[in-house]
Amino acid sequence: MNAGGPGARADAADAGSDPAALAEALEAASRDDALPASARRLLASAATALRGAAADAESSQSRYRALFDAVPDPVSILDERGIVLDLNRAGMAAYRRSRGEIVGQPIEVLNPDLPEDHLQPVLETLRRGGTYVVEVTNMRGDGSRFPVEVHSAGFVHDGRRCIVAVARDLSARREAESRYGQLLEVIDKGVLVQDADDRPLQVNAAAMRILGAEDDRSLADYLAPEKWTVLDETGRRVPPEELPVRRSLRTGQATQSTVLGLYHKPERRLRWLSVTTVPLFAPGSCRPHQVISLFSDVTRLKRDSTLFARAQALARIGGWEWEAGRDALYLTGEAARILDRPQPPATMDALLRCLREGDRARFAHALQQALHRQQPIDLELQGRRSDGRMLWMRIIGEPESDESANVSITGTLQDISERKQAEETLRVQARTDPLTGLLNRDAILGEMGARMDDPAQARLAVLYLDLDRFKMVNDVLGHGAGDELLRHAAQRIVQAAGPEGLIARFGGDEFLVLCSLADDPGRPERIAQRILDAFEGSFGYEGEEFDVTASIGIARAPEDGERPQTVIQSADAAMYDSKRRVRNGWQAYSPALAQSRDDRLRMETQLRRAVDNGEFHLVYQPQVDMRKGSIVAAEALIRWKNHQLGEMRPDHFIGHAETTGDIVRIGRWVLSEACQQVAAWRDAGLGIVRVAVNVSYRQFLGDDLAGTVRGVLDEYRLPGAALELEFTERALIEDAPDTLRTFAELREMGVVLTIDDFGEGYSALNYLRRLPIHGMKLSQLFVEGVPRNHSDVAVCQAIAGIARSLGLGLVAEGVESEPQRRFLLELGVPVGQGFLFAPGLSADAFAHQLGAGLAHGTALRKAR
Repeated sequence: MNAGGPGARADAADAGSDPAALAEALEAASRDDALPASARRLLASAATALRGAAADAESSQSRYRALFDAVPDPVSILDERGIVLDLNRAGMAAYRRSRGEIVGQPIEVLNPDLPEDHLQPVLETLRRGGTYVVEVTNMRGDGSRFPVEVHSAGFVHDGRRCIVAVARDLSARREAESRYGQLLEVIDKGVLVQDADDRPLQVNAAAMRILGAEDDRSLADYLAPEKWTVLDETGRRVPPEELPVRRSLRTGQATQSTVLGLYHKPERRLRWLSVTTVPLFAPGSCRPHQVISLFSDVTRLKRDSTLFARAQALARIGGWEWEAGRDALYLTGEAARILDRPQPPATMDALLRCLREGDRARFAHALQQALHRQQPIDLELQGRRSDGRMLWMRIIGEPESDESANVSITGTLQDISERKQAEETLRVQARTDPLTGLLNRDAILGEMGARMDDPAQARLAVLYLDLDRFKMVNDVLGHGAGDELLRHAAQRIVQAAGPEGLIARFGGDEFLVLCSLADDPGRPERIAQRILDAFEGSFGYEGEEFDVTASIGIARAPEDGERPQTVIQSADAAMYDSKRRVRNGWQAYSPALAQSRDDRLRMETQLRRAVDNGEFHLVYQPQVDMRKGSIVAAEALIRWKNHQLGEMRPDHFIGHAETTGDIVRIGRWVLSEACQQVAAWRDAGLGIVRVAVNVSYRQFLGDDLAGTVRGVLDEYRLPGAALELEFTERALIEDAPDTLRTFAELREMGVVLTIDDFGEGYSALNYLRRLPIHGMKLSQLFVEGVPRNHSDVAVCQAIAGIARSLGLGLVAEGVESEPQRRFLLELGVPVGQGFLFAPGLSADAFAHQLGAGLAHGTALRKAR
């Protein structure tokens, strides 16, 4: 049997996928005589073809490896999981590892800092047909790191997606960038890189110094075009489009050294620069996207040229030079124009004669110091032009000496008249009240301080004047009427004081009059009376007439204070005492007032801490059905007992709390305490007792009243009807839009809304008509006079009529006698509170009376 028989076929079957082995097996089978001749020829042809294919595959693999290893940058082949399938020779050299150490490992072996999901953005980009580029840090076999820029692309091999990643070593580029940055900082030329919109991108220290931007200011803000005027060599303005930077961007060509003058308007300083610009192009672009400017300061070289003098005229700066030895003075044309003389001064003596006498001596002394001590000159001097107008100049000069010891002084002369006039205007404005034209607070304090520091003027008096009823005019007629009132009041005060007083508006509707006591100790009282007499006539505004008076306090220095603020405080205390006693009067300061002021300060200090110290408590005065004698509600009244001040009446401390703003915090405490007590009575089986709480107008202005009420009701699980809020009439007109909104929110909660002491204040019926309130309280001020006083009877009838016509409930306060109760019932007032029924009771006492009930107030009167 031939050697190529079955055994050969078995060999072919066992050859597997090795092309060479399979070709030998096929060739052996072709020699099997048992096979037909045609089959043997076919097997022989197949063996020949297979050997050719194997040779081609081996050649392709060799070419792939040769090309793969010829790439100078590290190249990695990865599968979609990030497993390294192959690595070229450059990669082994860069990573200092063999192929066997890397192939088959995840890519993290080359970059351990990669995040877990680093392949997701790569694969998303490759699936869209793009190339993914990223800068990362790779790691060598010895653990050292180096920066690379990796470009990744996708391809398919043997039916699966793979990634080819080329890593470009950036170490040389980073080193070059570092050297470039170091070079920029050490060269003495300014270097500024700007984008196509003139925004600064990079600047070196020399540029910052030359441009005068060495502090921490923003360079972009400092270089803002509106802050600079750019001049060419002839001193003419350069249009923005003709600047070298703009030309380079437009033409794509560099500009050679160009001399430009840069005048910085805020500093009023001119710098001359020699500028060269070079356009920069992005890769593949035909238009520049950046411009680099190189410049140096040539100001010193331009100082003595006529071109410099012409350019300085834009900033109203002229040049001068004085040769001291022969007294020869040279002025540039602009300097001569500033001095405005028929013949420009040719000597220093002629220049000195242009100045006023005091400044002439100052300049002459400065010249001598410059000549003999080499001191520079920098003075602001005043003179006159040829037409007599005032001229302010700033003169700067520096001494210079040559080899022959001739001394000269050169410098600049600048017209600063406009700045000085502006400063004077600002100074006057800073001292003047813009509404009245009088001195303002700072000015009068400065004047007082100067006089009190001068022994010859130290004896003086201060009149502190406050307008009565100004608040009413301002609120009812508007701020326009208030401003007009202040202007007319200022005029009357000026006319009344005459030349004897210095007058200032101290703030709001308060004025100060400062007068001397040196020659007339009775002058303050006499001026005060004249001012009061001047306010006897009424004021008018748009057809409306109204009377406004004044309250005046008088204090003397140094008896009532050794410093301005102390004297003013003493006069203020006297004014408040006058307003408290009788308006439209004056009051001199006394030690008793000092004690009163100290007591007020002590009260305010203690009051501020009272809530935290637990010094407040509430009592509850019943509101009674005056026919049946049963309790229908209660009013919560605050009481304060302080360990230093003792028991304080509410009318003594509520006003102070209003003034200081502490009333807002106190009001919140009262609201919470009252609701807590209502909840306690409810839990004790007494039902829901409506409790009335007074609310200050300041709680409208400085607090979210509706939000506070909602929070307290929710905290104690109370319905809105368990709470009644009493507001003064001032709350009606403080801020109508906010008032309406707050009242609406409170009413929506079910809270009962009442105007307290109606008729005592503004009685603003227009606001009363618009507000969603439930009722009013008739003030005890009117109740106490009924039924005997006809005026009080008329007022009570009017208020009751208003309540009926508007459908409002009415409660009478201060009911103390049976005749008052009967009168009020006949008037149609059903509910009252007062000592006829009960005083303010503790929570327990009120609960006892509530449980026992009242029969026309008898039980409570016995309890008293």
